[in-house]
Amino acid sequence: MTETRRTLITVCVVLATSLQALDATIANVALPYMQGAMSASQEEINWVLTSYIVAAAIMTAPTGFLAARFGRTRFFVVAIAGFTVASALCGMSQSLAEIVIFRLLQGMFGAALVPLSQAVLFDIYPIERRGPAMALWSMGSTLGPVIGPMLGGWLTQNFSWRWVFYINVPVGLFAGLGLLLFLRETKFDKQTKLDWTGFAALSLAIGAFQALLDRGEMLNWFNSYEIMTEACLAGLGLYIFSVQSALSPKPFLTLALFTDRNFLIGLVFIFTMGSIMFATLALLAPYLQDMMNYPVITAGIYLAPRGIGTIVGLILCGRLLARNVSVRLLIATGLICGAYALDMMMHWTPSTAPRSLVIAGIIQGFSFGFIYVPLATTTFATLPAELRTEAAGIFALMRNLGSSIGISVTGALLVTNAQINHAILAARITPFDRTLQTGAAHQFLNPATSQGAALLNAAIDQQATIIAYNNDFKLMLIFSIAALPLLLFIRTPRTVVLQSSSAAPHPEPA
Repeated sequence: MTETRRTLITVCVVLATSLQALDATIANVALPYMQGAMSASQEEINWVLTSYIVAAAIMTAPTGFLAARFGRTRFFVVAIAGFTVASALCGMSQSLAEIVIFRLLQGMFGAALVPLSQAVLFDIYPIERRGPAMALWSMGSTLGPVIGPMLGGWLTQNFSWRWVFYINVPVGLFAGLGLLLFLRETKFDKQTKLDWTGFAALSLAIGAFQALLDRGEMLNWFNSYEIMTEACLAGLGLYIFSVQSALSPKPFLTLALFTDRNFLIGLVFIFTMGSIMFATLALLAPYLQDMMNYPVITAGIYLAPRGIGTIVGLILCGRLLARNVSVRLLIATGLICGAYALDMMMHWTPSTAPRSLVIAGIIQGFSFGFIYVPLATTTFATLPAELRTEAAGIFALMRNLGSSIGISVTGALLVTNAQINHAILAARITPFDRTLQTGAAHQFLNPATSQGAALLNAAIDQQATIIAYNNDFKLMLIFSIAALPLLLFIRTPRTVVLQSSSAAPHPEPA
């Protein structure tokens, strides 16, 4: 292969990876605008995020099978083309139902981009050049979340929220055509098989459970027949998947993986990381725009430092790990840094200085980057080499599940707690309150007048929502601290081999 051809393939592969990484954050700052355009509630607009993540989670596992069955280049190009078309359809959506359906398609096609791009780079570069190639690939996938919020804010403010999806079209066309022209097809095996029963059952369990979380608050949870039906479907899917895994000679997931203690603990940690990382992003975009009244582009600028913090954390932690610093110490440091950032967020108000927003974002991004490298290393270090590829798929699945569940749970709690706090605060205010009978409060917030009652209700609603946001940040802080004791059960190999984490998917920084 000529050097020019290898370079062109690398550019296309990095662009494909950046597409998937960029889309994980670019839409967050545009959520309030989508919410207004679609006449959706706060929890309904979160479906735009969770539908993408759930679809990506479900379709990550069969990526290897599909590439082997139909050819990697053919499958890669189809995945890019499908992602590009789905992005255009998202931009053209006229209702919430349409955009959620097209985001599902986007997630289904986008799930394959990261693992396929890694595989292609490993094939086209000799062993001695794989390190720099993967560093370039990592930079592309890491810079996406850094520029995503700023680019999304700029596009939304100067054009429309629809352009956060349209921007994928030219990039996708360039990457897809480049791979089609320059990347040779690999051998494919028509005889390869997949446990479709196990895959379908797991997909049913995940999809039904996510629908339950997304619609539970709106439908008053188990007082709704729909929610009870979704709970039954989730349980049925999990039962079928468990039985199929136990009885099938070649199950969808290899059960031997779950006998490894490090792997199980790693799944718990990556689930926790995913839930905190994406739930925080989903909360901060509307908080900055609705509570603090920042323009969308300003909100994007204040979200961008998280990605910078992640890059610094990845680089620093990688160097410390190479010097045999304890992985337990590194992960514990990352968790404590993340908890400190959440503690800062717990005390935010609409008058919080921008400096505090930037510092908290950098610290939280740093914590994610600082945790990921030692976590991936210990998770895969004690597994047999032949199981690491499958383990990487499960690792990505748990991260995506954590992300979608975290967004759904914090969104539902935000709505519920805001209503509860509003009732508590309103109950303490009467026309006979002395603070409302004198001065400016009497003039503008007098509950005895219709105008004063409306202004007072708006003020109470704002305070109730701020408390609800702070409660969400507090809940995530508790989960961060609760994960610390698990570090005591991690087995630390005498020799830490960084290459053992190469099968793991690269993190998608906040």
